[in-house]
Formats: sequence, structure tokens, C-alpha cells
Amino acid sequence: MIKINRIAEVFNEHSVYNRRIAELLDVSESTVSRWVHNKQQPDVHKLYKIAEYLKIDIRDLFYPTKWSDGK
Repeated sequence: MIKINRIAEVFNEHSVYNRRIAELLDVSESTVSRWVHNKQQPDVHKLYKIAEYLKIDIRDLFYPTKWSDGK
């Protein structure tokens, strides 16, 4: 499975629990768990709210991309 987001790592770095994010975004803890395990991705508005809450750049919630030039 390709890991798209770094939500688990970021939550760990900031000592944030799924329950708090679920309350903040008015979603279930199981939804947040799916995001943390990269089984589902939050929409951009929810990512923005998470970044705002943690006071981080929204890009920190993703793994950096490295595109090959096809050569």
C-alpha cells in the first residue's frame, strides 16, 4: 500500500489523539483511524483544519513527492 499522508507521524510528534481530532472535526474516531492508517484520505478542508489546529504547514501532513523524469 502506498502511504499518502503522514497523519500518524504528525499526531505522534504533537502528542495528539484521534479522539481530539474527531471532536474537532465532528467525525467519528473510526474515520480518523482510517486516515491515520492511510485506508481513507480526509478532504482538503479537514486537512486544513488539522494543520490549523496543530499550527503546522498543511504540506507537513503528506509525504514529499519525488517525480522521475522518465529517463
